Amino acid sequence: MSRLVRFGISLGEDLLARFDELVAARGYASRSEAFRDLIRASLVEEEWRAGGEVAGAITLVYDHHRKDLVNRLADIQHDAHGLVVSTQHIHLDHDHCLEIIAVRGRAKDVRRLADSLRSVKGVLQGAINMASTGKKLG
Repeated sequence: MSRLVRFGISLGEDLLARFDELVAARGYASRSEAFRDLIRASLVEEEWRAGGEVAGAITLVYDHHRKDLVNRLADIQHDAHGLVVSTQHIHLDHDHCLEIIAVRGRAKDVRRLADSLRSVKGVLQGAINMASTGKKLG
C-alpha cells in the first residue's frame, strides 16, 4: 500500500453539505473514505473508456419459458469463452430468471458481449456493472 498524502480541497458550503449527507447516508467513516471511493469509481470508468483490460458483471433478467432463449444465451457465452469467467443462474419466480455473468477482457469486447446478450428476444432487462481488474487502483 502506498503512503497516505494529505491535501486540501475547496468546496462551496452547499456542495459540502450535500456531500456530508451522502457520506452519512452511505455509512462512510469519513469524508476521506468517500473521496477515495469516488476517485476509484472515476478511475474505473476511465479504464472502461480507454478500452484496456477490465472486469465486470453482466446481469440479465429473462422469461425462461421463451422458446430457445436459454440455448441462445448459452451459445453467445460459449462463443465468448475467453471473456466469460463464471455464470450464476437464479430463479426469481416461476417464469423469470436472473443470470449474472462475470466477465474479464478488453472493454470493447465486454460491451459487445453485453449488447449481444441484451438484444436476444425474450431478455427483459440487461445491464453491465463496470469493475476493475484492480491492477491500476493501487
